[in-house]
Amino acid sequence: MPNNDLDTRHLETLDRDLGRISNLEMATAYVGRPLVGPGLAFVFILLTCLAAALLFGQSSNTFIVIIAAGFGAYMALNIGANDVANNMGPAVGANALTMGGAIAIAAVFESAGALLAGGDVVSTIAKGIIAPESMQTSTTFIWAMMAALLSAALWVNLATWIGAPVSTTHSVVGGVMGAGIAAAGFAAVNWPTMAKIAASWVISPVLGGVIAAAFLWFIKSRIIYQADKIAAARRWVPVLVGIMGGAFATYLALKGLKKVIKIDIISALGIGGAAALVIWLVMIPVIRRQSEGLENRNKSLKVLFGIPLVVSAALLSFAHGANDVANAVGPLAAIVQASKSGDFTAAVSIPLWVMVIGALGISFGLFLFGPKLIRMVGSQITKLNPMRAYCVALSAAITVIVASWLGLPVSSTHIAIGSIFGVGFFREWDASRRMKKAKIEVPADLAQNGDERSRRKLVRRSHFLTIIAAWVITVPAAGILSAGLFWLITTIA
Repeated sequence: MPNNDLDTRHLETLDRDLGRISNLEMATAYVGRPLVGPGLAFVFILLTCLAAALLFGQSSNTFIVIIAAGFGAYMALNIGANDVANNMGPAVGANALTMGGAIAIAAVFESAGALLAGGDVVSTIAKGIIAPESMQTSTTFIWAMMAALLSAALWVNLATWIGAPVSTTHSVVGGVMGAGIAAAGFAAVNWPTMAKIAASWVISPVLGGVIAAAFLWFIKSRIIYQADKIAAARRWVPVLVGIMGGAFATYLALKGLKKVIKIDIISALGIGGAAALVIWLVMIPVIRRQSEGLENRNKSLKVLFGIPLVVSAALLSFAHGANDVANAVGPLAAIVQASKSGDFTAAVSIPLWVMVIGALGISFGLFLFGPKLIRMVGSQITKLNPMRAYCVALSAAITVIVASWLGLPVSSTHIAIGSIFGVGFFREWDASRRMKKAKIEVPADLAQNGDERSRRKLVRRSHFLTIIAAWVITVPAAGILSAGLFWLITTIA
């Protein structure tokens, strides 16, 4: 009996010790989990610096290029954490893609867009905002680009940490402008180009919202509000997919193939038209097969929009990679060229390894930090289903493609969110119009309660006001930070 009591006490002590160890392991895992992402990101930055040291070669400016490569990798990670959510958020919010599928698709197409079609906007970032010839020496130009890159990365990181929806494009343009002013005065800034870029920041989200609303109106009028929804979908969904495929083919012909063969706009439109026709014909039997046995109701239409939504999300990721890789590697490409040749006034040539840093950094940042923001974009601004999400993705893709083709570093964040707001505001207008047409009166208690009516709106107004505030503050904040960093760097150097 005493032995049994002793064994029991030993077992109880062992259980308590094991419980303490288990609790300690759980606590360690809980505390350590938030550090995994930053730790892996730090390793990626270190590997980028090592790669830059090996690829750039030995020269007096090798150390500067290594540091700049680290800043570029840091900026690319922030772009992946922040901006890519706008591409995949609608598809995930509409339950057309799982989080893992969204991350995989985005990583592939972001990288493809950056590597195949990212050169034009890189040149705009590196040379179009400030006049390089206004700088006295190549060293001054390098310090200005370094300050711009670091300030943009720090501002986006801070804004992401506090949950402010800022634009990485606004940040880097503000950084380049602020450093240019600090280095050579206000005359260094190409103000006509800045005015054009600033106008695009206003025009592009409005255009995105209008295009998204127009597509949603088309879907509602031609498919959703028809008596036989399935028959209407069989007729029009292949057309919508063909339009999307044609836009992608046109863009790829103009941008992605230019390194192999030069194609003018007319030929590119011809290629896009042919691709649209082929895709339309291919999708007719696919949609007919998918629609077999579906009930004649709105819920059934979600199945038919699954493929278009996934493809449109991939298209948007390609366009985003082409456009926003400039934010990470535009200043870096300028630093590399000035460090290697000493010529900081010529057009920027972009080494492949510099583009790879941007492409991998964006994909890696998405993988490490993207899921939370993807969920936010997909569900917290307005409720999305596959039809609405398709309109958002296609509208944002078309707008970003046009901007990238023109060489304008527009904000893909604000284009995508502008498209979401366009869909939401159209739903509000359409619901109000249908209520008036049906002569449905608003309940008296709801009509008198403004706060309650505001809460029942289909678009969250607080997000709209927050985004406007972010637009206003980002460029001057990044510019002031960049000017301060330029002063600090030149003082130390």
